[in-house]
Amino acid sequence: MRILHLSTARTWRGGEQQVAYLVEELHRAEQDQLVVCARSSPMAALCEKQGMTHACMPFRMAVDPLNAWRLARKAREWQADLVHVHDSHGHTAAVLANQFFGMGLPLVVSRRVDFAISNGFSSRWKYGHPSVKRILCVSRAIAVIMAERLARPQVLRVVYDGIDAGRFAKGADGRLRRALGIGAEVPLVGNVAALAPHKDLFTFIRMAARIREHVPAAHFVLIGAGELQAGLERYAADRGMGAALTFTGFRTDVDRLLPELDVMAMTSRTEGLGTSILDAFAARVPVVATAAGGIPEVVEQGGTGLLCPVGDDAALAAAVEQVLADGALRSRLVEGAGRKLLAFTREAMAAATLEVYQEVLAEAGGAAKTKSA
Repeated sequence: MRILHLSTARTWRGGEQQVAYLVEELHRAEQDQLVVCARSSPMAALCEKQGMTHACMPFRMAVDPLNAWRLARKAREWQADLVHVHDSHGHTAAVLANQFFGMGLPLVVSRRVDFAISNGFSSRWKYGHPSVKRILCVSRAIAVIMAERLARPQVLRVVYDGIDAGRFAKGADGRLRRALGIGAEVPLVGNVAALAPHKDLFTFIRMAARIREHVPAAHFVLIGAGELQAGLERYAADRGMGAALTFTGFRTDVDRLLPELDVMAMTSRTEGLGTSILDAFAARVPVVATAAGGIPEVVEQGGTGLLCPVGDDAALAAAVEQVLADGALRSRLVEGAGRKLLAFTREAMAAATLEVYQEVLAEAGGAAKTKSA
């Protein structure tokens, strides 16, 4: 089996981490793989560092026939058996490569966002293209949303994202609290997320302001970077958060920072699944989250975390305060989360994905035999 992965992202977020985990796990399973990625991207840097077989292209536009032609040529040169597309722009390029440039390969498409696809012609065309053999949804919630707009809902499969729980084995070393200038006794509530609209971090700030009314010593931290940082900082200042809220920016040592939190508070408005929640499970940090998208498939109310309505800063604040005040609840949530995490490993994700590849290629082989007969 020769698998061509297509990842056009020029940033590094949860989806790109999943591609990296998948490629690493399939390498261990001795599968031949080629990663086609954007030039000068974090994915290209990772491939170079880890010696992954890869090719770079100048992915800059959503629709670029020249890149589609390059993709078709590379797939033929490398003799790929199928293409796994990991983002929307890559999906467009792969369908164009099949339709106009003779690539002629089955496509497996990953879908990680929990909003409906557009009803416009271009979206219906690329999702309904006959070369799209499977669409991998990272949660059942996404599969339900997708099924409403697809002419062929039978192509949908649920393959949950997975994490490397072993990353958190070292635990906390105090670096975050030292950098913040706070001791171990100070309640620390945070979120690990891109500072992007769908993460609804304005609600996080309102929640934090409410918590400070009852727990004035509490400190809050947002670990991540993004286009909304300046606006979030102004919003926090307007609500009197001052030094009680810290923006760390993008960090590569999340595995050492996250275990220092007393509560992980996820305020997303939309969320495919929420791998940061899984990371918190692995770090043994109790989770409070909104019931957005696929989150309730991971956070079970009272079992692995506490769930609140989307945008409800009052409910989120009350839930966080409950976890901070109740040691028995914290222990119960952490233990339940640890058991839940067993189904969300990178190994399980890769094994399920490989099964889909085998299914697709078996169908393609059967179709080829039927045509030749």
